[in-house]
Amino acid sequence: MIPSIEWTDDNKVKMIDQTLLPHELKFLIFEDYRDVAVSIKVMNIRGAPAIGVAAAMGMALATIEYKFLPIEKFLKSMDEAAHLIKSTRPTASNLFWAVDRMWKIIASTNEMPPVISELVVEEAKIMAQEDINVNKSIGKNGADLLEDGDTVLTHCNAGSLATVQYGTALAPIRTAIEQGKDIRVIADETRPRLQGAQLTAYECHYDKIPVKVISDTSSGLMMMLGKIDKVIVGTDRVTSDAVFNKIGTYLVALAAKDNKIPFYVAAPSSTLSLNETIGDVTIEQRDSREVSDVLGKVQIVPDGVECLNYAFDITPFRLLTGIITEHGVFTQEELIKKYKEY
Repeated sequence: MIPSIEWTDDNKVKMIDQTLLPHELKFLIFEDYRDVAVSIKVMNIRGAPAIGVAAAMGMALATIEYKFLPIEKFLKSMDEAAHLIKSTRPTASNLFWAVDRMWKIIASTNEMPPVISELVVEEAKIMAQEDINVNKSIGKNGADLLEDGDTVLTHCNAGSLATVQYGTALAPIRTAIEQGKDIRVIADETRPRLQGAQLTAYECHYDKIPVKVISDTSSGLMMMLGKIDKVIVGTDRVTSDAVFNKIGTYLVALAAKDNKIPFYVAAPSSTLSLNETIGDVTIEQRDSREVSDVLGKVQIVPDGVECLNYAFDITPFRLLTGIITEHGVFTQEELIKKYKEY
């Protein structure tokens, strides 16, 4: 897959408009950090790692806009930009991690704004490449868990489109196929925004990875019938007691546990918030019309009936077989010991 987001040579942010897939491949070009913030909020770009890089690049654009201000006004303006970007999506930890990483550079140097801007822009570019490298390491570690002939279920989209490139949950699949293994993918549709049907299926088909799409309500039966060998999903945040991923992940994990099917979560270390527990995390609630209207086009719920739309759910560690990071595959206890600084 082509990169979902990149920094251009003329200091702009270029990203795929994922709201148009799979019907149209269109690129958006931004030179205003406010537009990047909107793109995160309305999900032109989505997926925790990609959101993190978008946030970093948004901060970089803000430094370019404000770099000729006096240092006091520069810092005040950058603080406002940071707050705006952080307000876009409340659940994905990569968003806050990325903004804080940019802010650390801004706050820790005695340089003037033009130099600070150069440093932040360079850091955003570094983060984009780091994301690709991390994903490939997750792929290498996770591929060892897959056997020739496996069929893997994934939920939502945690592939190349959810990252800068290569993916998290799809990374082990990509790597295993590169190693010569016969691996097939089942993507559940992932209501209400259908990221599995639209995005995972799109990029698997684009890269000639064998894929089939099922309704969300079919995954339990598919497991019971022996048609799924492993489950690998991504995550938007990992606390000390649970993973937070797209709504519906918890139900998939329950079905996998009941059918004794390994359930893995692919989690770059940037998604770790191990100083937090379930109670510390705000679950994003999105526009109810995402539920009442299919893709904003066809209303399927009667007028006057309320719809609830939680974007993420909570999957306790007891349902997980392991967490795949760029450094290896870990149990809950091993993960906390390894990444206690997070």
